[in-house]
Amino acid sequence: MVSAAFADRPIKKLVLFDVDETLTPARQVVSPEMDQVLRDLRKRYVTGVVSGSNLVKIAEQLPNSEYFTALDFDYVFAENGLVAYKLGQVLEAQSFIKHVGEDRYKPFVNFILHYIADLDVPIKRGTFVEFRNGMINVSPLGRNATIAERNEFEAYDKQHNVRAKFIKVLQDKFPDYGLTYSIGGKISFDIFPHGWDKTYSLKHVADEGFDEIHFVGDKTQPGGNDYEIYSDRRTIGHSVDNPEHTIRLLREEFL
Repeated sequence: MVSAAFADRPIKKLVLFDVDETLTPARQVVSPEMDQVLRDLRKRYVTGVVSGSNLVKIAEQLPNSEYFTALDFDYVFAENGLVAYKLGQVLEAQSFIKHVGEDRYKPFVNFILHYIADLDVPIKRGTFVEFRNGMINVSPLGRNATIAERNEFEAYDKQHNVRAKFIKVLQDKFPDYGLTYSIGGKISFDIFPHGWDKTYSLKHVADEGFDEIHFVGDKTQPGGNDYEIYSDRRTIGHSVDNPEHTIRLLREEFL
């Protein structure tokens, strides 16, 4: 039996979405067309977003003046669900720093910063390590880069595998930390404890009784930050290339 909170939805299924390159271009605002399609979807299905970003960044990309984040999604799973909301109410917040411990976190971050300082990439900007509640985000380029600079780095990274090589070094240097490294977006990768990937969000809906749980994302290949939830036995995964592809998928299969 699905929660009474969703009694108004004729289809008792949950549709979860990644954000960057699934609902919006990376770090950009949702389009009016996507906005309308998602509103139409929510009239029939329960909907949610699952992002590695924090709530502030999600709200910037999916703005809505009525509530704290876009389109009144039923669920908002920020930081892979480590910070979770249902109908605007907080469900849970986990802490990366408490899990890892300050004594282990400091040398880990020091190593990352030294590695970036010695890294030869075409350009560097600011905010190379962003600390979030449930993870840290590392960008060899720097998160203050412009959209054009992000695109330039993405092309460079595809050729030189900067992020993949960086991750391999960290895995070899800190093998006992119990951390997962996940490439997402154009310029960065996330680091979080094992099991704190996007499948963590599914624990929050396990008792809701949905007939099906669908997930739509773009980084669904092994090593991508959508892979675990996309391939999880509890979900029906849909891989998309960009927001335009998502709109076509929703119109053809859900609306």
